[in-house]
Amino acid sequence: MRTVRQSRSPFARLIPGLLALALPCAFASLPAQAADDAAHAQHASGATISVVDPYVRLSPPAAVATGAFMVLRNDSDSPRRLVRAESTAAKTVELHNHIDENGVMKMRAVKDIEIPAKGSATLKPGSYHVMLIDLTAPLKEGERLPITLRFDDGSTQTIAAPVRSIASTMAPMPHGNMQH
Repeated sequence: MRTVRQSRSPFARLIPGLLALALPCAFASLPAQAADDAAHAQHASGATISVVDPYVRLSPPAAVATGAFMVLRNDSDSPRRLVRAESTAAKTVELHNHIDENGVMKMRAVKDIEIPAKGSATLKPGSYHVMLIDLTAPLKEGERLPITLRFDDGSTQTIAAPVRSIASTMAPMPHGNMQH
């Protein structure tokens, strides 16, 4: 029996090690590249809705529901509609509005929220909002909740809305003419 001895240069011995180091790095960049490609595709396809200042209101630990708020800007020449929202943070997600019914404000689920052409729709407390019902875990201030918004043209946008306390979302009260 004849033994064949392969002559391996130091460089040849380095190749497997270099490949072992390089391949995981190459594959690690794929999700980021896919996200960049998706963002580019959304822009290239004429996505015209932008989401500004999204947040979720911090609810008390025992609460089972809360609201998500944001401004939806429509840069297109046609009105658009938000038709659905989804989130892993709640078992049920609905679009809601507050309605004055005989002097009593009541919250109601709505089919959609219109975003006027070259305009915006403001989702805010006491008005339109995304309702997160049956929360899957207690909320923590500062955490970011994923919310996927679905529009009437079939497009979607997933945002990461930070959880904010009620105090941080309220406008300061004017004290100019108050007498104490």
